[in-house]
Amino acid sequence: MPNLSPTTELAIDLISRKSVTPEDAGCQEVMIGRLEAIGFKVERMRFGEVDNFWARRGSQGPVVAFAGHTDVVPSGRLEAWQSDPFQPSIRDGLLYGRGAADMKGSLAAMVTACEAFVEQHPDHLGSIAFLITSDEEGIATHGTVKVVETLESREEKIDYCLVCEPSSTNRVGDVIKNGRRGSLNGVLTVQGKQGHVAYPQLAANPIHGASRAIARLCTEIWDKGNDHFPPTSFQISNINAGTGAENVIPGELTLVFNFRFCTEQTEESLKSRVHQILDEEGLDYQIAWRLSGHPFLTPEGALVDAAKQAILEVTGFPTELSTSGGTSDGRFIAPTGAQVLELGPLNATIHQVNESVSVDDLDKLSTIYQSVLNRLLVKK
Repeated sequence: MPNLSPTTELAIDLISRKSVTPEDAGCQEVMIGRLEAIGFKVERMRFGEVDNFWARRGSQGPVVAFAGHTDVVPSGRLEAWQSDPFQPSIRDGLLYGRGAADMKGSLAAMVTACEAFVEQHPDHLGSIAFLITSDEEGIATHGTVKVVETLESREEKIDYCLVCEPSSTNRVGDVIKNGRRGSLNGVLTVQGKQGHVAYPQLAANPIHGASRAIARLCTEIWDKGNDHFPPTSFQISNINAGTGAENVIPGELTLVFNFRFCTEQTEESLKSRVHQILDEEGLDYQIAWRLSGHPFLTPEGALVDAAKQAILEVTGFPTELSTSGGTSDGRFIAPTGAQVLELGPLNATIHQVNESVSVDDLDKLSTIYQSVLNRLLVKK
């Protein structure tokens, strides 16, 4: 594949490494080598089975950080792919491979943007940093959250953070995420009494008992959202009861659910309302709660303005601010006080068979990232 840009070449190297969560497969060492060559000091941080690193160039503020992950989701059935997901190929201007869009293409663009920026501005203001993990696509307990905890413990702050997740919809840079909804998970267990279906008076069916409560949870209007977020949503992702026999009343029902909640709600307010509904229905139950992340919002300011101007400069088009979609590791960084934005390539094929990214878009991304650095770290 001749005549490839530095960004595409690096993306191909990263995609060829089978870094399925929590494996890194050498991706981080490739990035570290490139960053150390331009003056970054690197700290490798391994927690459990997860590789992370924090790299920084400069000792003063403001700190502009790039955040991302080297891990990818499994490829699925190999025969469904047009080419091997870990042997990247270019067809019709698209780079194919697992992680091409989510997010090894972005990682490559981040590195080459910094290389170009440092070459032009070796004595730039402030600091550039990288926060990279191999635990974003999994349960995310030993990745970014642990690095942030380490930084907080020594009072090392990030001022501006670009999380380079695939945020774009129809063209690169048309959407940037300046916030995300919170995510609250619950596993509800409703107790009944197992028995014969012919003698229901001797049993207590937890499916029947929970049905009214489930209906109420599904139809509850939690809030109406606000100017920045859609309304809070409740979704059941799994429900299970029964022994598999048609003549046995089950003794227990298990239901798994999730809230994606806006800033009109808190973890505590949602828990309180759920318990109220279940208690009003007289259920014998337990709930195991797990908070994946609080909602966050970065209002218009220095980082949003820099990203908007950079996108307009490179693409010729304006951008839209959005808080839609799932969670990202920005949820661990925003609570420290950092301004956080997600800006990356098109998300149309992420986690899919034949995942791909435009090679032209990768070069545009690199230039956009470089332009953001120019606007934040170059004296006017």
